Amino acid sequence: MNIKSVLKTIKAYIFISLGIFIYAFAWKAFLIPNEITGGGVAGIATILYFVSGAKVSTGISILVINAILLAIAFNVLGKGFGAKTVYGVVFLSLMFSFLKSPDFIAGQFGESDKLICAIIGGILSGAGVVLVFRQGGSTGGTDIVVMILNKYYNTTPGKVFLYCDIVIIGMSYFINHDLRTIIYGYVMMGVFSYTVDLLLSGNKQSVQILIFSRRYAEIADSIVRLKKRGVTALDATGWYTGESTKVLIVLVRKHELNDIYRIIKSVDPEALISVANVMGVFGKGFDIIKTSRKRKYLN
Repeated sequence: MNIKSVLKTIKAYIFISLGIFIYAFAWKAFLIPNEITGGGVAGIATILYFVSGAKVSTGISILVINAILLAIAFNVLGKGFGAKTVYGVVFLSLMFSFLKSPDFIAGQFGESDKLICAIIGGILSGAGVVLVFRQGGSTGGTDIVVMILNKYYNTTPGKVFLYCDIVIIGMSYFINHDLRTIIYGYVMMGVFSYTVDLLLSGNKQSVQILIFSRRYAEIADSIVRLKKRGVTALDATGWYTGESTKVLIVLVRKHELNDIYRIIKSVDPEALISVANVMGVFGKGFDIIKTSRKRKYLN
């Protein structure tokens, strides 16, 4: 390995460590002290912790449960992912075992602030998981399920977390037999899933732009030349004016939208622009359709 590869590996593990610390901090500071249970292995460990009367350590539970799942990471996701998963699981177990809830946080939030704690916990834990994911790592548990499904299917990580964690959070009813515990858990789960999708998949979201302008040819040429994006021109007729014109359709990533705005306005400041979010764009320059296997369809 050369120096560049070594530095890249060190950087990856630093960010994985930071992400795991943020994730564990969210649980130890905001969720566990308020008896709020999220999903994943951490959620199961928290339920065992409360049901056992704090006799079963969350750190030990996380380590034992994830040890069973590590074989899947090695076989399906590769050795590189498996190595980072081992590190992530061990480091997460240590964080849950030794990290304590700061007193200043406990003093700021009372019994009536559980909803706020659920929201903050969801945001922080989601941000921590994204940091880990971006370096090809994992905290174990449902993270492994997410990475496997993303390898074969076009699905967002947040949705996978959502579906996997519904049952786990439902089990939190057995902590104190209070339905509010489940509600807070679902709030945390929703915020967590949204945060993961927003931070991890935000740049992959696409938009469809409709452009109405008499100077459509100049706008289309500028977009193709400056952004290297395809433009489709459709025949149209202005019903009010009776003029024949062209309507431009452009598909771009969401983060490219402001660049398209600037191009359009530099050519025609009076152009009419309509922007709509699209569920998915597949093809050259965008996403690839993923299927688990080939299927034969009969007419």
